[in-house]
Amino acid sequence: MEGGGRVSWMKYGSFVSLFVVLFAVWFRSPHNAVLDDRLDTVLSSLLQAEKKVGVNNVARPKVAIGFGGCVDLLVDGVSFLKKIGISNTESPVHYDYLENAEQLAQSFAYFFAPGAAAERFMLNETLFSELVDSARDLPGNRWAVGGNAPVMAGRMANEGCDVLLGGSYSTDFVDVLPEHITVAGEVLEEPDIHLILEYSAGSSWGRYTSRRANRYIIHSDNRNPYLSSMEEFAKKLKDFKPDLLVVGGLQMMDNFPFQSGERDALLSRLSDLLSSSSPQIGIHFEMASFVEESIMEDLLHYVVSHADSLGMNEQELPNLLSLLKGSNITVLSDPNPRVATVLDQMREVYRILNQRYKDASKESDAKGAKRRGKPLTRLHVHTLAFQAMIVTRDSKWKNTMSATAKASLTANRHVCGSNDIDPSKARLIMDDSFSVSQQEGSQRIPLQENRPVSCWDEDDYEICVAPVLVCTEVYQTAGGGDNVSAAGLVLQI
Repeated sequence: MEGGGRVSWMKYGSFVSLFVVLFAVWFRSPHNAVLDDRLDTVLSSLLQAEKKVGVNNVARPKVAIGFGGCVDLLVDGVSFLKKIGISNTESPVHYDYLENAEQLAQSFAYFFAPGAAAERFMLNETLFSELVDSARDLPGNRWAVGGNAPVMAGRMANEGCDVLLGGSYSTDFVDVLPEHITVAGEVLEEPDIHLILEYSAGSSWGRYTSRRANRYIIHSDNRNPYLSSMEEFAKKLKDFKPDLLVVGGLQMMDNFPFQSGERDALLSRLSDLLSSSSPQIGIHFEMASFVEESIMEDLLHYVVSHADSLGMNEQELPNLLSLLKGSNITVLSDPNPRVATVLDQMREVYRILNQRYKDASKESDAKGAKRRGKPLTRLHVHTLAFQAMIVTRDSKWKNTMSATAKASLTANRHVCGSNDIDPSKARLIMDDSFSVSQQEGSQRIPLQENRPVSCWDEDDYEICVAPVLVCTEVYQTAGGGDNVSAAGLVLQI
């Protein structure tokens, strides 16, 4: 009887377990199936939008991109800090540059919790070398081509463009660049190394938990701030005759210890290069993490005024807007802003910069001087949850809807490290509907799975917004903005 009872309970226990499993599958699967179907539909719709326009590989678009570049050493940020004995700090502090390990810990904590991207110059070269040596020995580290210009060049070459890249690199560095890239710059024996401390959403470091995946970058780069390839780049630019000129990497100048007048002289030379280019050539400036107000003001004068296209993320947008409105720059802002917030900020940047252009043009006309600069006709903001573009109607920029879709897809491809997008490794975090503005009574636009890119006209421009299939198994965040911006530009030139 006792043995028979055990067999009976085992038999019934197995039945009960099977029933529980089947019940759980039955109870949960409809919801999961709806989510899976929704992601599949959004993905297929974005792919269709992207494929509506192709790059002409017979007459490949020509893009010139400067400046600089480096080799990125990527490590898990939390594991790295633990390895080198930097414990979590109770005092998050913002620093313009770093001089010691304590400042590194405090600065990392400042950006880690909100999950905001940051890049800081390390004045202490000895400490930086020690950090790099420690990172070399950390299991799971990776090496990659780094710097705005080379990363954007690689993406655009792979997407079907011929690229002239301005930068000074080692032969090993040049050898790993994609074909269809021509380098303008001197050959170096050793490339500069930038240390990338990456972390995932939900990562913990002491009492801090990151709200989203991102990276903290440290460098002690004494070469790239001088734009050493600019002269050779300018020479080759004349014969190359690009359709688009892209400027990036200028954050290397941020808080760099230049001698008096050095930075102004460099930016003045860059301004002359931009102003001497043909008016038919589009000029795109890719923003980055800037914390020094004086360089931001210099960039507005020397670079932004010549660009008819700007690219930036959700941190850099309010940073620029604050400066344009006469306030202090915003070092840290919401890492997951609402669509309406971003669109309002974009409208303001577009309005203010174009008003500045009109005022400057009137002043030049009054003095009988030659007009310098360009109106802003394209603004692309890339966030974790969505892509947003403002493009002036009847401007040189075309295919805005498809370009926004391509930028969205590229965000997933880069962060997940795969050209094939797997919906099971993605999620939508953009709201099911969004307001087009924070103003009361503004129109709400629903996210339609079969038409996920929403476009509409306002004033003299078109706005397009696309959701991002946010990668849930992060391979790499560094270089994400550069890849996204480059991919969006490819379909618009």
